[in-house]
Amino acid sequence: MPEKKYSARYPTDLPAWQKLKKHYREDMHGKPIGGLFSRDKNRTDRFSAQGADIHLDYSKNLLSANTVKHLLALAKQAKVTEAVDGMFAGEKINSTENRSVLHVALRAKISDQVALNVNGVMDIWKVLTAMESFADRIHGGELRGSTGKKLTNIVNIGIGGSDLGLVMATRALRHYWLAGMRFYEVSNVDGTQFADLQEQLDPEATLFVVCSKTFTTLETMTNAQAAREWMSEKLGEAAIASHFVAASTNHEAMDKFGVHPEFRFGFWEWVGGRYSIWSAVGLALILMIGMENFRSMLDGARRMDQHFRQSTHAENIPVLMALMGVWYNNFAGASSHAILPYDNRLERFPAFLQQMQMESNGKSVRLDGKPVKTETGMVIWGEAGSNAQHSFYQLLHQGTRTVPVDFILPAQSSGATQKQQDLAIANCLAQSEALMDGFSLDEAGGDPHRVHRGSRPSSTLLMPELSPSTLGQLVALYEHKVFVEGVIWGVNSFDQWGVELGKRLANGLIPAASKQATYTGSNRSTDALLRKVSQLKDS
Repeated sequence: MPEKKYSARYPTDLPAWQKLKKHYREDMHGKPIGGLFSRDKNRTDRFSAQGADIHLDYSKNLLSANTVKHLLALAKQAKVTEAVDGMFAGEKINSTENRSVLHVALRAKISDQVALNVNGVMDIWKVLTAMESFADRIHGGELRGSTGKKLTNIVNIGIGGSDLGLVMATRALRHYWLAGMRFYEVSNVDGTQFADLQEQLDPEATLFVVCSKTFTTLETMTNAQAAREWMSEKLGEAAIASHFVAASTNHEAMDKFGVHPEFRFGFWEWVGGRYSIWSAVGLALILMIGMENFRSMLDGARRMDQHFRQSTHAENIPVLMALMGVWYNNFAGASSHAILPYDNRLERFPAFLQQMQMESNGKSVRLDGKPVKTETGMVIWGEAGSNAQHSFYQLLHQGTRTVPVDFILPAQSSGATQKQQDLAIANCLAQSEALMDGFSLDEAGGDPHRVHRGSRPSSTLLMPELSPSTLGQLVALYEHKVFVEGVIWGVNSFDQWGVELGKRLANGLIPAASKQATYTGSNRSTDALLRKVSQLKDS
């Protein structure tokens, strides 16, 4: 993307940034959130927004009308609109890798005219059709295992963006699994996941989905090779072609591995790993929930894309959430952000957002190669609803740190009884109320140990139910939130060079770790630890 699309100035030099700094110090620091309600009877309406089926109530945050005014000015001065237009136009906003960023094209319709001139975009619908055909043949029993048994055990082998989003979505949409289908995942390189799975899987009914764009990722290919050896041992070498499918573009490597030519589904360089669930990486999800539900998820994401592109910043949920992230990170001094879904099927959503936000915006260098002058990404963490209440809510309520919270709340149950979901709703709303209002010394009967100081900020994302459509909306919402934060800070949210150094060093250490060679590096601690590992192996 041409540099002019972004603000060429550091965010700290923008007039709105300076006003926010002064505003926080003079007007907002230490101000009770509850007091903001007492001065504005319509605060809840003023501090709410709707995007597609998702309702955002951000009234329980440390924000006044002036705060929002200054934040919106910051978005304008940082040229957020221009950056959004550039992304949807297919400009190479991932400048450090010279790539477009077009996960939005994966869920668009041709009529949306999203970067149709970019190489590969016109192939999106062809790949979707091929995946649909493949899934239909699996579900209909036309494609079977090597012994003729129906393939009902789907095992996704991937890591990072080829695992987290897919696993999160598959668990979230458990209520939509097709009858008889079972899902499993393998990601970690230590091998224990697959070792444990071998006790559960019937090889005759198992289909492995290997997700690796290059078909060279160390962890993924180590696990894929282990699965291949297991399948060959159980059913013979000839079975490989019937029990493996791949999301990859490396045909030479797939030929060598034995993946059937018709069981390969590609994606493109402009699909980042943590944004890839909408692509062929979502194949295992399609096999679990069917193409109709997968298309519903794509359509939900598209609806959020349209909201993001068309709504004013004052009504734009991703923009508002990004601005609050900047507000708490850079002005209120918060260093972490908690994600708390009140539907257990979203239990992996916090982990998914950890990668999306921390890998995207955990940067200390701007797009122009200069060091940032302010804090960037916050630490993202969380857990499903009431489990978390009995775990770390103590710190949220009475700890010394301010931790902004996103509560994610479906109004209807995703497969259990509504009576139990009503309990989840009551708990969620009670927690957000307690965080804001607190519990005074008088209310605590003079016991300081029971005091909650309150004024702990939270937002609530309310949706009708957890469905393919609303899940698509929710994921797209956070994708765009992350992008807007990155635009304001001036960082590239779409590369991840920070993970590469460790990978390279690990490859160099493999011979020493497996005692095939001695360590030749210069790190004394690593050398000592390798020698200790060797002793422990021999003991």
